[in-house]
Amino acid sequence: MAAPLSATLRTRVRRAAADRCGYCRTSQAYVPWPLEIDHIIPRARGGSDAEDNLWLACRACNLFKGQQTYGRDPLTGRRVRLFHPRRQRWRRHFQWSQDGVAILGRTATGRATVVALSLNNLVAVTVRRNWVTAGWHPPPD
Repeated sequence: MAAPLSATLRTRVRRAAADRCGYCRTSQAYVPWPLEIDHIIPRARGGSDAEDNLWLACRACNLFKGQQTYGRDPLTGRRVRLFHPRRQRWRRHFQWSQDGVAILGRTATGRATVVALSLNNLVAVTVRRNWVTAGWHPPPD
């Protein structure tokens, strides 16, 4: 079993991620449980505890992602790498729906990630709809 990540490293990752999930953009300010440190390339797939392999993820995104590093683009059927929040820009691969509640994939990577991580699951969409009503969503970039 790997040693736990240091508090200093966790703080650096949290700051770099601006306290938001790298996938669905959920802000720590809007959820009652801590966002998790995600291994972008999971340990089980050879990923390390190096800072450049770590980012924040909400519990739902982290659970849906699991050990996945690839997904299928629903438009083309091609197998593509999932979104890498440290190396890729969110706005290049995703956009918000007109009403601000659904995440739309703009690229093969974005579309595959939306499906693989179930970014528009019923609970997420319902919560985002309430955040939009409260004026908290979609998040500024």
